[in-house]
Amino acid sequence: MSEEPETVRVRTLFLSDTHLGTKGCQAGLLLDFLKDYDADVIYLVGDIVDGWQLRSGWYWPQGHNDVVQKLLRKVRKGARIVYVPGNHDEFLRDYIGTTFGGIEIAESRIHEAADGRRYLVIHGDQFDMVVRHARWLAHLGDGAYTFALWVNTGLNRVRRRLGLAYWSLSAWAKLKVKNAVNFIGQFEQFLADEARRQGADGVICGHIHHAANREIDGLRYLNTGDWVESCTAIVEHYDGRMEVLHYPSLLRARAAAAAEAAEAEPPAEAPALPGRRAVA
Repeated sequence: MSEEPETVRVRTLFLSDTHLGTKGCQAGLLLDFLKDYDADVIYLVGDIVDGWQLRSGWYWPQGHNDVVQKLLRKVRKGARIVYVPGNHDEFLRDYIGTTFGGIEIAESRIHEAADGRRYLVIHGDQFDMVVRHARWLAHLGDGAYTFALWVNTGLNRVRRRLGLAYWSLSAWAKLKVKNAVNFIGQFEQFLADEARRQGADGVICGHIHHAANREIDGLRYLNTGDWVESCTAIVEHYDGRMEVLHYPSLLRARAAAAAEAAEAEPPAEAPALPGRRAVA
């Protein structure tokens, strides 16, 4: 039997859009990820708890509670956690500047990496014109996204039986529908411009459920993605290097390495039967 993987230690961990309180939240994978990765500082970059869904109907299984307890346990063990609310957990914006259970609530933060680069950490909904000026449309879009996840569930149940990998209808639409592609591009540009305005070298955000690590006009744009479909996070290593982690890919690579190691092991010799001599 293979040993459990050792916990990876990083300088900073950035998570967003976990949407605890919804059926789409991949709480089990998120809990495993939090067991696999520890950090000196953890930024929760908005939409961690989905207040929109909880207001329409309470859903809070034990797995979601386990994620919260795991984060609080990390605080007790010395990690610093900064919670930057988003639009789905905007109720926490009433508590900016306060601390709950050792978790700091902040509108945004400037994070200085180990290499001296400064990053604006913000959820990003402030730069989404639909959320700011047409909230009814934002709620309608949220309902459409929830429906797409429901379709995904049935579709991917069939795909699993056929031995096919997970496929996301909503992610496909984001990359194929022209208006969605344009929205993502504008959103990224707005965030890069805001980082420049605040004198930062880059921005780390969430909101659009589309992980990224790229340069825009000389600034580094990083998006944490989400824990509904993609299950991604950003880590800062101790040399200041930023990396987007796609947790399902890490798990697949780990399983493949374990399978290779098992195949490479010589078969155990069968024990000699009583009363018989083992054949050399």
